[in-house]
Amino acid sequence: MAKINFGGVEENVVTREEFPLDKALETMKNETIAVIGYGVQGPGQALNLKDNGFNVIIGQRKKSKTWDKAITDGWVPGETLFEIEEACEKGTVIQYLLSDAAQIKLWDTVKKHLTTGKTLYFSHGFGVTYKDKTGIVPPADVDVVLVAPKGSGTSLRRMFLEGRGLNSSYAIYQDATGNAKDKVVSLGIGVGSGYLFETTFVKEVTSDLTGERGSLMGAIQGLFRAQYEVLRENGHSPSEAFNETVEEATQSLYPLVAENGMDWMYANCSTTAQRGALDWMDPFYEATKPVFEKLYKSVKDGIEAQKSIDSNSQADYREKLEVELKAIAESEMWQAGAAVRKLRPEN
Repeated sequence: MAKINFGGVEENVVTREEFPLDKALETMKNETIAVIGYGVQGPGQALNLKDNGFNVIIGQRKKSKTWDKAITDGWVPGETLFEIEEACEKGTVIQYLLSDAAQIKLWDTVKKHLTTGKTLYFSHGFGVTYKDKTGIVPPADVDVVLVAPKGSGTSLRRMFLEGRGLNSSYAIYQDATGNAKDKVVSLGIGVGSGYLFETTFVKEVTSDLTGERGSLMGAIQGLFRAQYEVLRENGHSPSEAFNETVEEATQSLYPLVAENGMDWMYANCSTTAQRGALDWMDPFYEATKPVFEKLYKSVKDGIEAQKSIDSNSQADYREKLEVELKAIAESEMWQAGAAVRKLRPEN
């Protein structure tokens, strides 16, 4: 484990250089990894593990779109693709990658196959952290670990195929065998992590829920929408408003931030842009900091978790979600975005 300085604070991280794939494979050579769920994280993690040489099987419901997707991806019914309960029985490591709502619903089915010495693996701390709400309480004689890639399963797979890695956090909730550390790091390396940084189940879920509702998704949509509307209300065309709000950000400036940081992005813009950014940085900070504090408190107090459980457990949740997503897709801003994307040279 390496100590890395992050902005003056030392953290313990695990890199692929100090914990190479060969070591991970040796650690897991007698394990059968059952990936339960083939939706958001399942395909990326399972395919990366398989390509890296681990023994992987899939557990999924028959006669579902995801069962068919698994077959398309090369998993073979009766050999590497099974019904959920059969996969749980065969697996020594159960990667519980169903949605939070589905984890609650299927917990009793999965729990009965968590026999002594097995490993229960999560990629989100939700179920265990909010056990009073979810009912997910693992048996005391199994290892309970977490590897949470910092991005979608699609990105995890895409970066793996490009020879890169997506950073992940890892945590140990319960070490029943005394080998949980080596197993979780091996699995983290196996799914294609760039490097692994240590956290806890509680910290993972609170940071994750805050990020999703904040700068990663919720806040960014709100910010884009506000600027786009102000530009349109002042006579700017949809194309101009979208390009100045979203396209330049995602196609030009954000990649520069990813490459070398915010200061480097600023340094590679005009002096007029630099001056405006520096002058308006603080007003935006002052306006949004209280919102983030309110958001974090709502996450920490379990309010956001309860909202998620309540909404996801409704029989018509998917239909309501489609209506909400359709409203975003059909808004002028994202209709303009669809037109702009078609005009990109590579398209």
